[in-house]
Amino acid sequence: MKVIDMHCDTIMRIFTSTANLAENNLQIDLEKMRQGDYLLQNFAIFLDKEAEDSPYQTAKAMINCFYQQMEQYSQIIRPVTRYEEIIQNDQQHILSALLTMEEGAPLEGNVEKLAEFYQLGVRMLTLTWNYTNEIGFPNARYWNSETQTLSSQQGLTKRGIEIAQAMNELGMIIDVSHGSDQLVEDVLTHTTAPFVASHSNARACFPHFRNLPDSLIKKIADRGGVIGLNFSEDFLRTRQQKLPLINQLVTHAIHMKNIGGIDVIGFGSDFDGIPVSHELPDATIFPTIYDAFQKAGFTTSEIEKIFHQNVLRLYKELLI
Repeated sequence: MKVIDMHCDTIMRIFTSTANLAENNLQIDLEKMRQGDYLLQNFAIFLDKEAEDSPYQTAKAMINCFYQQMEQYSQIIRPVTRYEEIIQNDQQHILSALLTMEEGAPLEGNVEKLAEFYQLGVRMLTLTWNYTNEIGFPNARYWNSETQTLSSQQGLTKRGIEIAQAMNELGMIIDVSHGSDQLVEDVLTHTTAPFVASHSNARACFPHFRNLPDSLIKKIADRGGVIGLNFSEDFLRTRQQKLPLINQLVTHAIHMKNIGGIDVIGFGSDFDGIPVSHELPDATIFPTIYDAFQKAGFTTSEIEKIFHQNVLRLYKELLI
């Protein structure tokens, strides 16, 4: 069962260490991807903008790191920017890597920089992380953990609307994970293309600001978008709950299916950006997840959609 994972932070881990992509102690490496039966991994360029003197320059350095790894292991994995390249790689038994960016701060609110990152191969942009930036506002800013509610929110800025619309024109996929609920509504209002929440779960199953309410799950589905199930325990259960994480992951998938239909569900593990759990430890876990979905009553065709077909359908439409 081929796997597409819409989000990981592995390049950030490699960039800040001596690790390589072939084999490491991280949650994702090429050997683990082989064991997990991967088709494609989205590799995010992630940085904490509050810790960087120049997010723009750091992002470009991390992109260089990505391509160095791709060149070093080109017999095993290759970067893609178009749907056809994914298919060609698969036919040659080569893994595919899609370059993405988590946190819009490196753009500095500049459409020209957006075009520059597109030329460098970035094909998906998470508009915000947990800080406000020139593009918009995150849910982290508005969440009351005691009442588990959001206060009145802001969404896209005026410049953020321009950038989101430019992304549609370029063919770069909008990613609304981390964004405020209002930001998602603004993306729906001001853009036309399908978009993703690359690593978010269902708020009705577990109340966390990083999870999506039913209304937005339905709207993303109606737009033709995909939501990637996030493997972080913090978004699946409390630390005191004893329910197995894999079962919780399936519970979120069942809920999303009931709200938005089977076509809205994908994976966005967030590996190497989340604490390691022995229950969902790394990329080798996907065969076990497949079994859990089968036991929960998902059909083979439904599991294929979740594991890769839904994302592949989106990429076929948008990565041209």
